[in-house]
Amino acid sequence: MANYAHPEVLVSTDWVAGHSADPSVRVVEVDVDTKAYEEGHIPGAIAWNWNAQLCDTVRRDIVSQEQFEELMSASGISPNTTVVIYGDNNNWFAAWALWQMKMYGHADVRLMNGGRKKWLSEGRELSTEVPQVQRTHYRAKPADLSLRAFLPQVQQACGSGAAALVDVRSPQEYTGEILAPPGLPETCQRGGHIPGARNIPWGKACRDDGTFKSYEELQQLYEAEGVDGSQPVIAYCRIGERSSHTWFVLKYLLGFSHVTNYDGSWTEWGNLVGASIERGAAARAGA
Repeated sequence: MANYAHPEVLVSTDWVAGHSADPSVRVVEVDVDTKAYEEGHIPGAIAWNWNAQLCDTVRRDIVSQEQFEELMSASGISPNTTVVIYGDNNNWFAAWALWQMKMYGHADVRLMNGGRKKWLSEGRELSTEVPQVQRTHYRAKPADLSLRAFLPQVQQACGSGAAALVDVRSPQEYTGEILAPPGLPETCQRGGHIPGARNIPWGKACRDDGTFKSYEELQQLYEAEGVDGSQPVIAYCRIGERSSHTWFVLKYLLGFSHVTNYDGSWTEWGNLVGASIERGAAARAGA
């Protein structure tokens, strides 16, 4: 992992196996399937529920600073804790949790390379015991909005070409064939993509075992679509979780200097009145 721009943001399954019991380390599982943790998890790991603890369902937003502080405190995390996050589906929601932790200024948060898939494939120890943690009194920094893109920024980028827009959804979502992945409820009125956006599905950044591809492979993947870090990049998906995975790859593995996650994503843009969209590979459609 040393060839990445910031290899310190990744740890191996070996590292976790050797450090999960360290008092300065907190291992957290965040899954798409919120019941997976109960079936067996890394010994000592706690779980966060992505649709209850990592979002504000009333405001349709990420957690507030106060909500984040409460989650960290209840999880026994202090500002000096090394937090290692992993999950199913190639760390899809684990990356979303890491993005929010970086938003609120947690210094040392990492992903376990390969996530739950790699841990299971290696036949490593699992536990069904929920650990008891000692509550802390966590104080977060104000949200670093330089990591997040909002609608006006995306509209400006769409009109001016000042930033590369990367749609990380499946090709079927990108073309408008489907509105959302099967079984996921957040949806939109129209299918398609933001005009000018490149389609680079988030999962292409990973190997079959769930680990990230090499620096050279990732560089080739994005440069083939004209995304080389020479201009700001805005990544988006449906609600911002898959695009946080791509944000992680571009910012930390490839070292792009200006990458933001548009977590309003297609559920916002696809429901806007008067906003242009494109369908198919390139054809533009009116609102």
